[in-house]
Amino acid sequence: MSTKALLRTVRPTAIRSFKAPQRTFITLPGVESQSLTATRILPYKPSSLYTIIADVDSYSSFLPYCLDSKVTKWSAPDANGNRWPAEGDLKIGWGGFEETFTSRLFCVPGSIVEALGGEAVTDLPKSDLAHHAATFDAPAVANNIFKSIRTRWHVKPFQYKPPAGQLQPNRMGLPAREQTEVHLSIDFLFSNPIYAALSKAVAPKVASVMIEAFEVRAKKLLDGPGADVKGPLPLDGPLGAGKKIGA
Repeated sequence: MSTKALLRTVRPTAIRSFKAPQRTFITLPGVESQSLTATRILPYKPSSLYTIIADVDSYSSFLPYCLDSKVTKWSAPDANGNRWPAEGDLKIGWGGFEETFTSRLFCVPGSIVEALGGEAVTDLPKSDLAHHAATFDAPAVANNIFKSIRTRWHVKPFQYKPPAGQLQPNRMGLPAREQTEVHLSIDFLFSNPIYAALSKAVAPKVASVMIEAFEVRAKKLLDGPGADVKGPLPLDGPLGAGKKIGA
């Protein structure tokens, strides 16, 4: 056999390998940050609605998925001598799962109530939260469900503006009723993809369901028999001087 023929015989041949595609039976969604919002225009004073929102201890009596709620710390007195929720324990549950976690609470009197869980941080101006100075830079409190969660209620007066060119009925002499825009935003990140999978059907509806429940609560307290929610509620408590709002 010639040398050239021998070389052709022993020359290595490239081996092509084909990897059969694999199909997984369970696909879990990734752990991604989610944001939900809902807004309502309600025919009540901002101060009255804010008082209901700041009543964190009552959340479990009307908010879906909230099984228990308890304020555990209060702020220092604000400029008007009122104390506001500064920390609370919330127990949530759905689909057979329950979890209790601690949230830091920040209240901008008459405007915003914000709850932070896990690694969530506030973007509210520190100047608006002087009464929360003791807890403003407090370390995050970890929980098993959420790596971070921020829930913010924001109320502000609503001024109705009719469409340009639209004739309006003559309402002179009729008493005007205040209206308020209530905005709810929820930003959260699950700590585990399993929780994301279990809540896939529930999570997108949470904000709208919560604000609907709040609307029912407001109507019951402000329009129902004996309705008299006009503003901050002074209460006595273990923290001494100052009025506590929302208990």
